[in-house]
Amino acid sequence: MEYFKKEVKVDGKEFTIESGKVAKQSNGSCTVRIGDTIVLVTAVASKNPKVGIDFMPLTVDYRERTYAAGRIPGGFFKREARPRDSEILVSRLIDRSIRPLFSEYWRNDTQISAIVLSHDGESYSEIAAILGASVALYTSDLPFVTPIASVRIGKINGQLVVNPSIADRKLSVLDLIVSGTEEALTMVEAGAQELSESEMLDALNLARETIKKICLFQKELPTKIKTTVAEPQYNPSLKADIEAEAISKAEAGVVIKEKGNREFFWDSFKKDISARLLEKYPEELPITIDVILEDIFYKKARELVLNKKVRTDGRGLEEIRPITCETNALPRVHGSSLFTRGQTQALVTVTLGTPGDMQIMDELAGEYKERFLLHYNFPGFATGEPKNERSTSRREIGHGNLAKRALMPILPKEEDFGYTIRIVSDILESNGSSSMASVCGGSLALFNAGVPVKSSCAGVAMGLMKEGNNYVILTDIMGMEDHLGDMDFKVAGTRKGITALQMDIKISGLTTEIMSQALDQAKRGRFFILDKMDEAVSVPENNLSNFAPRMATLTIPQSKIGELIGPGGKNIRKIQEDNNVKIDIEETGKVFISGIEYTGVESAKAYVESLTAEVEVGKIYKGKIVKIMAFGAFAEILPGQEGLIHISQLSNQHTRKVEDIVKEGDEVKVKVIEIDKQGRINLSIKAAL
Repeated sequence: MEYFKKEVKVDGKEFTIESGKVAKQSNGSCTVRIGDTIVLVTAVASKNPKVGIDFMPLTVDYRERTYAAGRIPGGFFKREARPRDSEILVSRLIDRSIRPLFSEYWRNDTQISAIVLSHDGESYSEIAAILGASVALYTSDLPFVTPIASVRIGKINGQLVVNPSIADRKLSVLDLIVSGTEEALTMVEAGAQELSESEMLDALNLARETIKKICLFQKELPTKIKTTVAEPQYNPSLKADIEAEAISKAEAGVVIKEKGNREFFWDSFKKDISARLLEKYPEELPITIDVILEDIFYKKARELVLNKKVRTDGRGLEEIRPITCETNALPRVHGSSLFTRGQTQALVTVTLGTPGDMQIMDELAGEYKERFLLHYNFPGFATGEPKNERSTSRREIGHGNLAKRALMPILPKEEDFGYTIRIVSDILESNGSSSMASVCGGSLALFNAGVPVKSSCAGVAMGLMKEGNNYVILTDIMGMEDHLGDMDFKVAGTRKGITALQMDIKISGLTTEIMSQALDQAKRGRFFILDKMDEAVSVPENNLSNFAPRMATLTIPQSKIGELIGPGGKNIRKIQEDNNVKIDIEETGKVFISGIEYTGVESAKAYVESLTAEVEVGKIYKGKIVKIMAFGAFAEILPGQEGLIHISQLSNQHTRKVEDIVKEGDEVKVKVIEIDKQGRINLSIKAAL
C-alpha cells in the first residue's frame, strides 16, 4: 500500500488524509483528520463473489471509541458494547452515500469500518468518516471508481454555513448532511425549523459546490489497479425462452392494482416457468432465471410510468392514496391515533412522563438527557411475512430518527410543557413510506394527548423515474415504486415549511430544476395530507388524559436547593409522601412536581414555594405562634423561618401579658416590618390590621 499524506482546505477548515501507515492488510485504508478529530476508515472485501444472491452484500460499521474524548465508558463492563443509535445512524449515512456507486453486479462481501480515534468536541466525525470511506475505496483495488464527499450545512442568523462547529449547530435552524460525487448527489439527510423549499434548495446547491471541490482533490490520489466486474452472461437460449413468455405476462402483471393480487400473479408465474425451464436447462441456477424475470418485470413497470404516465395502481402522478385518520384509538393511553394511507398503517401512541423519565444519552461528547423519544417498530406481519422479533433493526432506528426529526420542531418548549414525551409508532401494514405515516400519526397522537404543539405536521414519500431527458416525479410512492425508482425522497413539515428531508439518489444528472419541481410537488402532497388530518382534529385537546400525570413547574434560587432537599432528603421525602407526588430538581433550580391528583400537585407546589421563598419586608404573611416569651411571641411565617412579634406590636391596645393576646398554636396575620443586619425578622400584628 503506497504511503501518502495530503491536505485540502474546505471553507477554512483543513482536512488531512493519510494512507499507507496503518491497517495495511486491508484492501484500502486511511485516516482523516479535521482539527483534532481523527477517524480511521478501512475497506475490505472477500476474494470471491457470493453465489445465489442478487444484491450487493455491503456492511458498514461506524464506532466511536470513548478514549477518543478522554472518557471511560459507562456500564458494568466499562467497555464499548453494542453500537449506540447515534453510531448506527452514521453507519447508515455512510452506506447510503457509497452503495449507489458500486457496480450493480458486485457480489463480494464488502465491509467498511470507521473508528473514531480522537475527538476534539468541535469537528464532525461523520463528515470525516464518509470522506474516509471514499478515500479507502477509491485508492483500493475494489471496483469503486468515483470518489464522493460529504458536507454539513447550517443556517445561522440567516446565513448558510459550511460545516459549522458543534457549538454553532445549536444556533442553526438547519442541520443538513449531503453526500455526492463531482457530478451528482447520492444522499441527503436534513432536519429544519420549518424552512421553505427555496431555502432548502439553496442549501443543497451550496453543498453540491463544496462536495465537487473535495471530489476533484481525491482524483489526485494514487490508486491501485481495480478489480473488474463482469456483467453476467446468460445462456441465449434460456433468455429467449424466458422472454417469449415473460414479457406479455409482465405487461399484464404490472397493471394489477392490488399489491397482494399482483404479487400472487407474478410469483405463481415465476414458479411455473422456473420449474419447466430447470427441467430443460438442468445446469442453470434458479437464481439466474429469477434475475432475468425480475429484470423484465422491472423494465415493463418503468415503461408503464415513463411512457404511458400510468402508475401500477392506476393513480395519477400526484394522486395520494385514500387516507383515514382516527384519534383516541386506545382507551388507557395518554394519546393515540391510527393513521392509514392506502396499504400503509401506523398505530401511534404518546406517553407523557416526568423529567425523571428522560433518557440519559451516553455519547462521545458526554452525557445529556433526552426529553423527546420516538421509537418505531416494524414487525414482519406488516408485510405478511414471518419475522423473529429480536433486537431493533438499523432500518427501524433510521426510520424512527427521521420521524423524530420531523416532529421535534413542533413541540412546545420545555419551560412551557415540562413533560418527557415518548412516541411509539407500531407499523401494522406497510406498502410504502411507513416513516412518513409515523410522522402523520405522531402529529395526530400529540394533538389527542393535549400536548400544546405549534401546528400539525405531515410527511410524504416521493419518487423519480428518469431515462435520458424523460422523467416522471411520483407523489406518495408504493413499495414497488420505491424499488423501481431512481430517487426516493421523503419530505415532512408543516404549512410553514420543511422540518425533515431524506433523499437517496441512484442516478447522476439530477438537475436543480428536477429537485425544485420535486420539492414543490412534495409540498402540494404534504398540504393535501394536512387537510385530511385537520378534518379529523385541528387543535390539540384542551385537557390531558385522566391517566396522564399532572405536573407543575417552578424555579427556586439555587441556594435554596439544599433547604428543599433537607438533611438526608428529609424535607423532599416528606413533601412527596404527604401529597403523593414525585419531585425532580435540576441543578439550575428548576423544580418539577408531578402526580396523579391535581390537588396533591398544587399542594406540594405551594409548600415548595413557601419553603424556598425569601421573606420580604412589607409583605403580610399568615403565621403560626410557636413560642411565647415575656417580651413577645415568635411566629413561623414560612417553613423554617420565624420572626419576633414584640409585645408592643401584638395589638393596638396596651398589652400587659403576651398570653392575653396570643397562645402557642394560634394562627395570626402578621406584617414584616424589618429584617435587621443580622437577618432577624421583626413582625407586627398591629401593622397587619
